[in-house]
Amino acid sequence: MTTRTPRPGMPPAAWTNWAGNQTCHPAEVAAPRSTEELAAVVRDAAQRGLGVKPVGTGHSFTAIATTDGVQLRLDNLRGVLHADAVTSRVRVLGGTPLHVLNPALQALGLALPNLGDIDRQTITGAISTGTHGTGLRFQGIASAVRGLTLVLADGSVLTCSPDVEPEVFQAARVGLGALGVVTEVELQCVPAFRLHAREFGADLHDVLDRLDDDLAAHDHVDMHWFPLTDRVLVKHNDRVGAEAQGDPLPGWRAWLDDDFLSNRLYEVTNRAATRFPRIVPPLNTVSARLLGAREYTDDSWRVFVAERAVRFRESEYAVPRAHARDVVLAVRDWVERHRPPLTFPLELRFTGADDVWLSTGYERENAYIAMHQYHRMDDAGAFAAFEEIVGEHEGRPHWGKLHTLDAERLQRLYPRFDEFRAVRDRLDPGRVFANDYLRRVLGD
Repeated sequence: MTTRTPRPGMPPAAWTNWAGNQTCHPAEVAAPRSTEELAAVVRDAAQRGLGVKPVGTGHSFTAIATTDGVQLRLDNLRGVLHADAVTSRVRVLGGTPLHVLNPALQALGLALPNLGDIDRQTITGAISTGTHGTGLRFQGIASAVRGLTLVLADGSVLTCSPDVEPEVFQAARVGLGALGVVTEVELQCVPAFRLHAREFGADLHDVLDRLDDDLAAHDHVDMHWFPLTDRVLVKHNDRVGAEAQGDPLPGWRAWLDDDFLSNRLYEVTNRAATRFPRIVPPLNTVSARLLGAREYTDDSWRVFVAERAVRFRESEYAVPRAHARDVVLAVRDWVERHRPPLTFPLELRFTGADDVWLSTGYERENAYIAMHQYHRMDDAGAFAAFEEIVGEHEGRPHWGKLHTLDAERLQRLYPRFDEFRAVRDRLDPGRVFANDYLRRVLGD
């Protein structure tokens, strides 16, 4: 096991998340190589009165992973432990990043049923914060979980499933890191599948007018509205058989769209907008036009996932699906009146209802609406205005993205909130896994 502590008289080394908006100074950093080593770290920290927080790849925009106690890095706990060809279930170590897991599943002839649009998170981080993807006939990644192994606050190891410790299972699928450290995850996969992707530009009002038809007609719908314009980049991804005709993007087109335009040039233009905010409206118009129509077919995870090299901050809320149009138009109206220099598009996605206690999709079909801003630029009040608008529509915040809600408000949004807190009281009465973020969203 690798363990680092600051030298005497030296301040602890800082940890910063991907977006650069969260920093902490852990007293110690541990990188255990097994569940047993991890349990020993937790037991020792608890006995010394230190808090413990596992951290994945730092892709949460909130302070959910920060600590001044012991930071647990799961880099050494990655890989597929077991695969069942009959049930299509796999058991993976909790520190396995999605960009490692997806090709490993492909090699087994399997895939996750749904994915988000980045793959840098660990599987534990993805499920613990409610990573969801899109598709009204599908749910978020946590819905694919069929079993978990956790190291608890006293260093003991607990395995849970729908039949074993069912209340812990219901709580821990989206557990916010509040119940224990997830060391292993059992996932219900599906046979590997391909997606036919069709992407094109459209008018915002036309898109909203035909939204219900599009959601019924296509498996995975993803939209990006460019603020201060009426242009939308629409993505319709539909499942096709492994034998289906269709080719991946040519290498030059993938480089041009996904590397050069979406990342290299986009970084340059965002830096320019930081110095000259007046260029944002024409810049957004050009961006919306440059990312033009394309059509291709590829393995599901290659279509779902995009490279995101340009750093940003993000807030995302789930609102009832039927409220999507009202929320988008309210945000558009606010943007038109206040003209904040938002250089990133507003993203609109959809999922079906699930039964995971703290999932944003608990017993509700959702529209997910996400606001981003380049990490070097101020949002000019846009995030606060966005939060006020979604607050009028029963908005449930993504647990890993920026929001200001507290336990009192969240209790009204999640019907099983009190049951979750009861499980937390049972598993971590001394709050070994607490930090300021969890004290705000869950209470003491």
